[in-house]
Amino acid sequence: MQPIRQGDVILLPVQQTIQQIEGKKLPHLILAEGEVTGHTHRIIEGQAELYEKDGTLYLRVFSKEATLAHEEHRAISIPQGTWMVRIQREYQPQGWRYVTD
Repeated sequence: MQPIRQGDVILLPVQQTIQQIEGKKLPHLILAEGEVTGHTHRIIEGQAELYEKDGTLYLRVFSKEATLAHEEHRAISIPQGTWMVRIQREYQPQGWRYVTD
């Protein structure tokens, strides 16, 4: 599986199962929230669960695919599997900063 990107959110496939990750299951499916607009990158269709471990989010898609939506980007399909959620960062002379939508 290849990495998947929607705006500043990047999903990286992982080989570990959620049981191996042993993270905390979250009660929502929001992968990231916009700092300025309040828009969210969220799963709107399909069976999935979101976990957090050591400050990193992991998305587990149980159905054949799940739909990742955001108000400013086209919806995309995420295939079944386990994904690490990353937020893109960029370098500025003052240091690294997270990219915002």
